[in-house]
Formats: sequence, structure tokens, C-alpha cells
Amino acid sequence: MKLFTSLRDASKKVALMAVGLGLLASCAPRVYQVKPVSGDVAWIEGRPVTKDEKSGITVVASYERLDMQYVALDIEIKNNTDRALEINPADFQYAALDKAKDTLRNQYNGYVVYAAADPTKEADRVAANQIREEKRIKRAKVINTVLMVAAIASDVASSSSGQTRKSAERWVNNRVTHNNIYTAIQAKRMIDHGTFADRMERYDYERYRWKELALKRTTVPAGESARGLVYLPLKKEAAYLQVSYPVLESDPVEVVFQQDWVKRERKRRQ
Repeated sequence: MKLFTSLRDASKKVALMAVGLGLLASCAPRVYQVKPVSGDVAWIEGRPVTKDEKSGITVVASYERLDMQYVALDIEIKNNTDRALEINPADFQYAALDKAKDTLRNQYNGYVVYAAADPTKEADRVAANQIREEKRIKRAKVINTVLMVAAIASDVASSSSGQTRKSAERWVNNRVTHNNIYTAIQAKRMIDHGTFADRMERYDYERYRWKELALKRTTVPAGESARGLVYLPLKKEAAYLQVSYPVLESDPVEVVFQQDWVKRERKRRQ
């Protein structure tokens, strides 16, 4: 009987493990993938690259990475004309398309079109955020100092006045109360500094992104090119990104990327 009971318990454990593995498989993390699906796609430096050319201007594009709230594309603009060309990354835009490659519409029945981030404006915004964060931590330090001074004054007053008439229980309660106050102030101070450090670290990266990685507004002489990252706001609902750059108003340079969220395959253990 004990043998059958052990076998039954073992089978239950195996069944529970199978269910657990099934749940883990169904909850596998999804990976963001983007690939070009227009033009002559070629593999360069280990990734698919596409291009389009209009009126002597060539745009070569590939997916770089998902960068926070942006889709970062590696863009090179080649000026094959006989004149200088002024380029502005903020002029890039994309139409969000569904799986049928029809343009998505918003609640007002308007087409969903997004403009690329302007590196200059974004860099200024980051600088303003850093200044505001420094002011915030300074105010937090002043508030913490005021709270600590008030707590010490309260502690001294309650401990020194009429102490002989206080019972031991009231003295203990007073100590517990003020110790909790000191602990709360210290915790607030740590949270303030931790939040400040985290935000400044993010702002430092964002500043580096806009200053060093992004495609800059510049003038490209005839026969030369400019290259950098163009940041498009992420639209999760889109199946395709129809990216365009104005060369002629009626005939822009255009490339299309397919985006998808796929389950990451887990390696099976031997």
C-alpha cells in the first residue's frame, strides 16, 4: 500500500511539474524584432539593410535597436547630386501600418503618422531635466534637514521635561516613536538620493544619445554622405513602419520595416 501511495504522489508531482513547465513556456518573454521588407534587402555587417533613391539622394537604412521609447534606425544619406544638401533627422517620419499594410487610424479617424525625434530639441530637453533634477535634490536636502532638526528638538523636549514624573512605559514609547521618526527621515534621504542618481544616470545616457549617436542636422556636400541613428517613436500596434524622407514633396524616399513581438525560444536542457 505504501508503494502505491508513493507512486501516486510521484505521479502527482510529475503532473504538477508538467503544468508548471507549460505555464513557463506560455509566459516566455517576447523579443522585439524589426526587419526591412522593401527594396533590395542585402545583409551587411550581419544585419539586413535596404535602400531607396530618388532625385540623386539615397537613403540606406537598417534596424539598430529598441532604445527606451524609440525605434533606432541606422540611417545613411548619400548626396549623389551636384549641389549641397541640407539634411534634418526630424524630417524623417513614418506611417503606422496594420498587417494588411493599411494605414492605422486614431480615434479621430486620422492617419497615424509619427515624426522622428529632433536631436537638438531633445538634447535641450535633457539639459533642462538635469537642471530641474538638481534643484529637486537641493530642495529635498533642505526639507530633510528641517525634518531632522524638528525631530531632534522634539526628542530633547520630550526626554528632558518632566522625565521624573513619567512612567517607564511612556519613556519607552517616546524612544520608539522618535527612533521611528529618525528611521523614516533616513529612509527618505536614501530614496531621494537613489532617485536622483537613477534619473541623472538616465539623463546622462540620453544626452550621450542625442549628442553622439543621433544623426545630426548638417549640410552634406555633393558626392558625400552623413550617417547616424534616427529615433522613431515606438508604436506597438503597428505591423509595418513606412519610413519616408522628403526629397520631392510628391515623391519622398521611402523604406518599409516590419515589426513584431515574438517569443524567445528557450534552449532545451540535455
